[in-house]
Amino acid sequence: MLDWLIVGGGVHGTYLSHVLLTQARVSAGRVRVLDPHDQPLEAFWRFTQATGMRYLRSPAVHHLDLKPHALRQFAKRGVGRRLARFAYPYDRPGLDFFRAHSEHVVKTNGLDQLRVRARGRKLSRIEGGYRVETERGCLESRRVVLAIGLGEQPCLPSWASAGTHIFDPRFDRGAILGSERVVIVGGGISSAQLACKLAREGTPVTVVARHAPRTHQFDSDPAWLGPKAMERFAQTTDLSARRRMIVEARHRGSVPPEVAIDLSRERAAGHVDWVIGRVGRAMVEGSGIRLELEGEAAAIRGAHLVLATGFEPHRPGGDLLDEDAIERLGLPCAACGYPIVSPQLEWAPGLFVSGPLAELELGPTARNISGARAAGERLLSAA
Repeated sequence: MLDWLIVGGGVHGTYLSHVLLTQARVSAGRVRVLDPHDQPLEAFWRFTQATGMRYLRSPAVHHLDLKPHALRQFAKRGVGRRLARFAYPYDRPGLDFFRAHSEHVVKTNGLDQLRVRARGRKLSRIEGGYRVETERGCLESRRVVLAIGLGEQPCLPSWASAGTHIFDPRFDRGAILGSERVVIVGGGISSAQLACKLAREGTPVTVVARHAPRTHQFDSDPAWLGPKAMERFAQTTDLSARRRMIVEARHRGSVPPEVAIDLSRERAAGHVDWVIGRVGRAMVEGSGIRLELEGEAAAIRGAHLVLATGFEPHRPGGDLLDEDAIERLGLPCAACGYPIVSPQLEWAPGLFVSGPLAELELGPTARNISGARAAGERLLSAA
């Protein structure tokens, strides 16, 4: 039986495995990370590649290493020095540089050796711990951390049968380059980044969004990273009120200033059109697509339709955390369906959470890299 099993090998799962090995001093033979992908952060790299992201939205102190200034130190030597790029303000790292540093952290600390490539299908309580069933057998552990993100539940509008979601594994940005016109539905950072990337490479774009571009440096106010906002959040015992605080704190459908500047430049040059409206219907028309907007007579046409409509906000976890599992294990949930956990992020004895599943405890930044670091601090107190 393992001491720790982490379900999910993205940013959160990989970072938490680093915390357990290095700070909690758990033996490498006693920790495993269960994930269906070949490499750590594989889905994260696919998502960022799909959008054409150039710089992270997170500041330089948020990364996979343990010391806050490790990324800046990496920029002073070897491959890090060659790739180092930072965006003002907050020294937000370039994506290629951040990836090189992440791969350095994984390799240097042997985090890739902890992985079990499979998908969790069923979670059961056993004597002394838990059993997770996969298509490749069962894993048993004294403690389990559910570090499951929203990546496998893209939001697909009811009218969207004619398009491909930007985070669908089948989406290929290269295949739509050079098209007569690409139509992107969505008004947030993924839509704006993709529109600018395609426009820079010579492909005209029409963005259809419900609102004009919104500019915010981060996806929530930086006050949520510290006591200024989190003390009030922690003192709020009504979990429905906490959920409202989270929803109100997030700057959904927003872009950071440098993306807003890029977008304005491409719009001014006539490479990107930004249309405000709600899609009523989308259909294939000849070799392209046709979108009809609610209340508008004119249709929008293009060679390809890309959905940059984000993720479904319901509790992630699929079969592993469906209603049957929740009831069978007696796991408490708030009215929104998300876990009710202790300050140590413990959902049930020996069962911990991170990422979106921890947001009723960690607040609106729970999903972010900063949320992984906050979860690591909480987990250490239980290790």
